[in-house]
Amino acid sequence: MHQPVLSAETMEYLAIRPEGIYLDCTTGLGGHTREIARRLSTGLVIANDRDTESLEFARANTMEFVQRIRFHHGTFSDLGDAVREPGIDKVNGMVADLGVSRYQLTEPHRGFSILTDGPLDMRMDQSQRITAGDLVNSAAEKAIADLIYQLGEERRARKIARAIVRARRIRSTLHLAGVVERAAPRTGRLHPATRTFMALRMAVNDEQGELDRLLELAPGLTAAGGRIVIISFMSLEDRKVKEKFRNLGREGRAEVLTKHPVTPSEKEIYDNPASRSAKLRAVVMM
Repeated sequence: MHQPVLSAETMEYLAIRPEGIYLDCTTGLGGHTREIARRLSTGLVIANDRDTESLEFARANTMEFVQRIRFHHGTFSDLGDAVREPGIDKVNGMVADLGVSRYQLTEPHRGFSILTDGPLDMRMDQSQRITAGDLVNSAAEKAIADLIYQLGEERRARKIARAIVRARRIRSTLHLAGVVERAAPRTGRLHPATRTFMALRMAVNDEQGELDRLLELAPGLTAAGGRIVIISFMSLEDRKVKEKFRNLGREGRAEVLTKHPVTPSEKEIYDNPASRSAKLRAVVMM
């Protein structure tokens, strides 16, 4: 069974009511959705995700609670539709885990992995048009350098972008990883192409734009007394969440529940090393 990051902490901050209505903005493989549904009696959890393959896994992983779950395919921009579809005005709480699932990262055909060969895809929603291959093989060198630097926070972005353009046409994930590694050799534990792959994934899926839309929509979709919990894995995301929650507090619209971000325990990091960089922030709407 898939174990979601910071599961116990997420449930604590959501303060689940058995009759409540909840929204899992990023159901992924269904981990948080399952934990919410398990605590409900007459309540409902809306399980949203932009990845149709992940939604199918989530359905299978939450089968025993099927009567308490409604699944919805959509981006953060579509969260209003996700709530209105079952005829709901506002929810009593929502959670968004901004990480990429292990399934997406390890399945070669999805194109996210540095370690296994596959198509340069990286689309979370397979119905969208632009792939990572389209970006690396057609974007201008400066545009590639800018996105690697800004989204991946990669200091060697210009050198990497130059190597990518010279190596065109980039055929696959391992081809790209090799081009990056030769241009920017390993200097530490992290694979040299990690930040480049992350930046391309973020660009292909407009992750920063979608996070902006989530932060804009979430307060209006959450009832008074309802909780918003967001788990981020990158400093770019955490800064946006921190600033939005702080502003909600200053405006008197919400109370910030996490003065400092909640991070995984040593045991969770040991059991699931991918959780190491997770940061949870939460507010309760006024």
